[in-house]
Amino acid sequence: MKFPVYIFVLFVILSCVDKPESIPSISVNKEYEEAYAYLDAGKPDSAFLRFSQVKDHYQSINDSLHVANCLINMAVIQRDAGDYFGAQETALQANDYLNEHKLDHYPYLNSNFNTLGTISRDLKYYDDALSFFEKTLKYSQDSANLSIIENNIALVYKSLKQFGKADKIFQNILSRPYLKSIEYARTLSNRANARSDHDSSYVAAPDLLNALSIRVQEKDIWGQNASYAHLADYYKEKRSDSSLFYARKQYATALKLKSPDAQVNALRRLIQTGNRDSLQTYFTSYSRLTDSLESARAAAKNQFALIRYEVEKNKADNLRLENDNVEKSARLTRQRWMTGGLFVLIIGGIVGGRFWYRKRKERLELEAQNKIKASKLATSRKVHDVVANGIYRVMSEIEYNEQLDRDSLLDKLDIMYNKSRDISYEAEESIEAPSAYPDVLGELLKSFAKENRLVLIAGNDAALWENVSDQAKSELKEVLLEMMVNMAKHSQATSVVIRFGREDEHLHIHYQDDGVGMHADAPKGKGRQNTVSRIRGLRGEIIFASEVGDGMKIDIHIPIR
Repeated sequence: MKFPVYIFVLFVILSCVDKPESIPSISVNKEYEEAYAYLDAGKPDSAFLRFSQVKDHYQSINDSLHVANCLINMAVIQRDAGDYFGAQETALQANDYLNEHKLDHYPYLNSNFNTLGTISRDLKYYDDALSFFEKTLKYSQDSANLSIIENNIALVYKSLKQFGKADKIFQNILSRPYLKSIEYARTLSNRANARSDHDSSYVAAPDLLNALSIRVQEKDIWGQNASYAHLADYYKEKRSDSSLFYARKQYATALKLKSPDAQVNALRRLIQTGNRDSLQTYFTSYSRLTDSLESARAAAKNQFALIRYEVEKNKADNLRLENDNVEKSARLTRQRWMTGGLFVLIIGGIVGGRFWYRKRKERLELEAQNKIKASKLATSRKVHDVVANGIYRVMSEIEYNEQLDRDSLLDKLDIMYNKSRDISYEAEESIEAPSAYPDVLGELLKSFAKENRLVLIAGNDAALWENVSDQAKSELKEVLLEMMVNMAKHSQATSVVIRFGREDEHLHIHYQDDGVGMHADAPKGKGRQNTVSRIRGLRGEIIFASEVGDGMKIDIHIPIR
């Protein structure tokens, strides 16, 4: 097989097209690690910037899980900086990249819904907080995490003054046999604090001190801060000196934690419980710290917004440069592809033209053969209907008529001769005048009546055939002739009834005899096939109903127009 030369030329043209330059991929592992390093080093703004940059890269490669992780970390940074609404927006955006049907997404869904719950609780949107914490439970995969979430839910119920629900959750957590000591201390202290808020007579000191002891032993500084706060609140109305003692302990712990929020909370308690001499000092520190905290939070919000703006701006600039390079490359590629495409169209036109010419030639030859077959079939059918049926009529008349009319037989044979000659020349069969057609048809049908066979005709009058086309009259005449010939040859009938009628622009013909009938599944001969074909050609319907020994019934319906 020879290799077509035009295929070779096309290969050469397309191989000359420059491949688009691949954009070098950047490794994000280093930037990812830097983001966490900044977070551990207490540089939230730098960490936020790195997470934002890494997130854009993961978006470009459709890595939804890492995009979500970056957004979750960014939301936590915003929440810790006091940008609650910004954190909420970022966390909700992270949910769009997580799939609740994938198990490897569960830890991220758990963390993100917990963040959303904490934000809502800080904003005092307690119903929303409960909803988010409940969703967090759905994706919790270990008991320690479960205890933290349930503690958060119980604290929300405490804020809603639904102490019964809160106490039930705390009790359920404490009943677990393998609860870690830190979680046990957290839950024990929270339960005692909630019970004390609900019932001022409740003695919460033993549980609060037990929880504090565990936290000191476990070196849980944040837990100690919470315990000191609970003890200061508990002794506020009972023993002011003890309340002041624990408030001072909380403030000292908050200074160790370097947490402005914790320091503000401790100073608020010191102002409420401190003596008059130290009150001014505490209030001055409180005012200075709250002002500084509000300024820092406002600056953080602006900083986060600025970082996002700069990242998006750089992203847009890079995208514009990439689009310019892609457009230049695409322009050059289009020019070469247009040249190649034009060549392909020319070759395709030549090949397609040859294929179309060959197919057209085959189609014309097939149509010519089909026309010849159709012509032969039509001629064969005319020979059967005109010549064979006509001869059978003459034979039947000779057989049953003892007094032969020589002139009549010669006339009928002459008619048959002319018809057979017309078939050979494909001449159109002449149609009787409208007024004569019922008489000719009636004479044709009555010619099959014999001494032992009665033929009854009803409804065959001139009005019946008004507006019936010449073609329909001719075809129906041949159909009825075929039916009568078959009756005379096979049925042994002694009575034949043919009833004509018309209704709703339809012509109806009912045929019935009392002959031997036939099986419903009897094979169809050529005559019956021709009969069905003629009726269908008139857009009509023919129905045969017969059983052996029960005669034959035939109904014909054709539209007049």
